[in-house]
Amino acid sequence: MAASTLLWGAGAVARAARGLPAAWTTSAVFLPTGLLVLAWFNHRLRSRALAWAMFALSLALAMIVFGAWALAHRTALGGPSSTPAPRPSCTSVCPSRPRCNCASRPPGETAMKKIAALCALPFLLAACEKGPRAVKIAMALPLTGDVATLGQGIRRAALLAIEEARTAGRLPAVGVEVLEFDDRSDPKEAVNVANRIVSDPSVVAIIGHFNSGCSIPASRVYAQAGLPMMNAGSSNPELTRQQLSPQWRWPRVVFRANTTDDAQGTFAGELVFGKLKKKTALVVHDKTAYGQGIAEEFQKSYTALGGRALAFDGIQPGDKDFKALLTRLKGLKPEAIFYGGTFTEGALLLRQARELGFACPFVTGENSYDPDFIAIAGPGGEGAYVTYLGRPADLLPSAKIFVEKFQARYPGEPIRAYDHYGYEIANILIAALEKVGPDRGKIIGALQGLTYEGVLGTTTFDEKGDTLNKTISVFVVRKGQFVPADF
Repeated sequence: MAASTLLWGAGAVARAARGLPAAWTTSAVFLPTGLLVLAWFNHRLRSRALAWAMFALSLALAMIVFGAWALAHRTALGGPSSTPAPRPSCTSVCPSRPRCNCASRPPGETAMKKIAALCALPFLLAACEKGPRAVKIAMALPLTGDVATLGQGIRRAALLAIEEARTAGRLPAVGVEVLEFDDRSDPKEAVNVANRIVSDPSVVAIIGHFNSGCSIPASRVYAQAGLPMMNAGSSNPELTRQQLSPQWRWPRVVFRANTTDDAQGTFAGELVFGKLKKKTALVVHDKTAYGQGIAEEFQKSYTALGGRALAFDGIQPGDKDFKALLTRLKGLKPEAIFYGGTFTEGALLLRQARELGFACPFVTGENSYDPDFIAIAGPGGEGAYVTYLGRPADLLPSAKIFVEKFQARYPGEPIRAYDHYGYEIANILIAALEKVGPDRGKIIGALQGLTYEGVLGTTTFDEKGDTLNKTISVFVVRKGQFVPADF
């Protein structure tokens, strides 16, 4: 249908250009038709705004060419002329059609009909898009880079939920297509990805992002488009808190399944000061929205309880050697170290601290609840404490079926820290989609009043979009394994 329409359009332009000088004919045929072809491909590739801009430009170019021709041939269009050109006889123009009735046509009728036909072409192209189209769910996660294992885990779990819903017939009859995007844990790339996603009106929701530093700026793009954002992993409070700001002029689109750093940081402060009885601590973070955010919340809680933060230092993500920093801080003789950030740098920091003789407890956040943290830290990881948002899937009775399904679907793949959150947030989205259909605004409304029973227990969202389930737990590394801490 699309190809036929484009060919018809090209033919219409060529027929209308008949009688023009060669340069005008080239402009009349190739410029508008070329733009229409480009517009069609952009329309199919989800750049709808660019497609319609090309439609409009192609029409404008065609009108300019034909307008110039009309001015140059005013007699043919019925306008005044000092030297009217004689009309060719019907038989001299089309001798094979002696009864074609050309002479009876009003002046200019043929040209105007051709221009009108060209004007209708963009609307015919748009009509080709009518009819049922697959509903699209986007996923934007770090699929490459240092935390790709965590992003890939969320991806697998969310796909599992969608596959199950498709098999059970819970999804729209037109089908659901999943679009996957890699934000590479880069805030700028996350915004680029977000703009690509919102340009497609058939996308009804986004599952992502993972890093708070990516989620916060991307959420503003989704909010302006009214696109629901389902989050499993970002813990900086600002992600949802910003939606209550007077400067927030858009719908509250963010819904988060995990609890936040203010709860986790408070818990960690109470752990170090109250449970471990440590009165001084070093606070180190990786300068990301997640790492610095949880470090600030820890310091706030710890000092409020009476502890003393001896230092608050940042490291660069991607750095591997922290011995210069640790050597400078060792002289402060801390009783504990708290680290906020991703597990790669955290494990290296811990390993090098032990090599330099730091024997004090090391405490970090849920991002480090990963087998790779233990592997990178090596023997130095023994005795490290890791706080956790909620509880791991293998320790949740409500997640038992999920664990079995995940292992059957992805044999040999370990269940990562956020996988059951990815599974849960996808199922919550599916429940809303099942209830109100593929409409962005209606999905947001359904999520705001939803109560969902799933692998995390009971999930309901507050006015900001945060879960009301704020359980925190703590684990310690013993013999190369994470085990629940016994206090």
